[in-house]
This record gives sequence, structure tokens and C-alpha cells, in this order.
Amino acid sequence: MEKPKPMLTMSQIMSKLADKGITNEFRMHENLQMILEGNEHAYQPEDLKILKTFRFEGDSSPEDNAVLYVVVDQKGNKGIIIDSYGAESNYPGEEFDNFLRNIPVDEDDEYNFY
Repeated sequence: MEKPKPMLTMSQIMSKLADKGITNEFRMHENLQMILEGNEHAYQPEDLKILKTFRFEGDSSPEDNAVLYVVVDQKGNKGIIIDSYGAESNYPGEEFDNFLRNIPVDEDDEYNFY
């Protein structure tokens, strides 16, 4: 029987993504626009595609949970979206959650690091 591979930490995943040239982050600004670092274009959910989702759970606290999304825009620009989940989110209100729910998902095996 094959021994299961250990789960990678968020920093290990981010390092592997950086090796693939994915270092920028998509962030929702206070004016509720999703922007990619270094680019002032405001994205709509349909302008993006989620290529991979990674979930992380903290060892010591159930509030220490996060999700990392690998995302690509229509021009091929790739980045990540990071959000904590559980009791606290990085983004208050429903706008961020609604935005994420409306991004199409097309999982890419290129990002299976396990």
C-alpha cells in the first residue's frame, strides 16, 4: 500500500507557484473592484478563471483557515487570491464571496503539487 504524501503548507504552495512565475495577487479594493497587482484593470468574475483551489487548516485554531486560488485572466495573466475562512474573512461583506462564487472554475492538473 502506497504511503500518502504529506500535505503542503501555504508557503510551500506559494513557493511552487513562484517557481512557475505566479507571484502577483488579485485583491479586492475598498471600492469593491478586483485588481491584479501591477495592473489597474478592474475585473469582473467572468474575466477570470480559477485553475486550482488549495485549502489550509491551522493546527492550533479552527479560525486559522485559509484558501488560496490560482487564477488566470483572459489575457493569460496569472495570480493568486488568498482568503481566510471560518469566523473571519480577509474581506468584510458579501461582495467578495459573491465575486468568488461567480468566477468559472477549470481545474488544471499542472497545479497538482501533492
